[in-house]
Amino acid sequence: MSEITVRPLGEEDWKQYREIRLTALRESPEAFAATLQEEEAFDEDFWRLRMTRSDRLVAERDASPVGIVSVGASSDDNPLTSELFGLWVSPEARGSGVATQLVRAGATLAREQGQRQLTYWVGSDNGRAVAFASGFGFRPTAERRPMRVRSEDDEDEVAMVLALGGDRGSVPSDF
Repeated sequence: MSEITVRPLGEEDWKQYREIRLTALRESPEAFAATLQEEEAFDEDFWRLRMTRSDRLVAERDASPVGIVSVGASSDDNPLTSELFGLWVSPEARGSGVATQLVRAGATLAREQGQRQLTYWVGSDNGRAVAFASGFGFRPTAERRPMRVRSEDDEDEVAMVLALGGDRGSVPSDF
C-alpha cells in the first residue's frame, strides 16, 4: 500500500476541495450538516471564500485524495482554541490510518498557530468516534449541543478538547 501524505489546500485549490467535499456529501450524507444539493449550488466565489475562512487539509495516496479535515476558529470565539471539523475519509481508505494522520496534522497546525487547545465535536452516542478522539488525548467536556447533522434521535454532540500546550513547538508525534 502506498504512503499517505497530508498537505494544506489554499484558496487556489478551491476546485479540488469542492470535488472532495461533494464526494464526501455523496458518500456520507448523514455525517454532515449541509446537503449535497445545497453545496452543488454554490458558486466559485463561495468556494473561494470558504477556503479563506479555515485551514483545509487533504490526505492523498498516489496523488489521489482519500480524506479531508478542516481546522478553524472555535465556535466559542476563544482566541486560543481552534476547532477540528469536517473530517471525512473515503471508504476504501478507512482503517488505514488516514483519519489519524489528518487529525495529527490538524493538531500540529493548530499548535504551530499558537493555539492552546483543539476542540472536536463528536456525537455522544458515537462510541467509535469518542474512542478515536480519546486515543489522541482528546477529553470530553461538559459542553453539549444539539447534533448539527440530520438525526432521527435526540443525540447531542459533546465537545472533546485536546490540550496543545502554550509554546509553538510541534505536537508530539506519539499522541
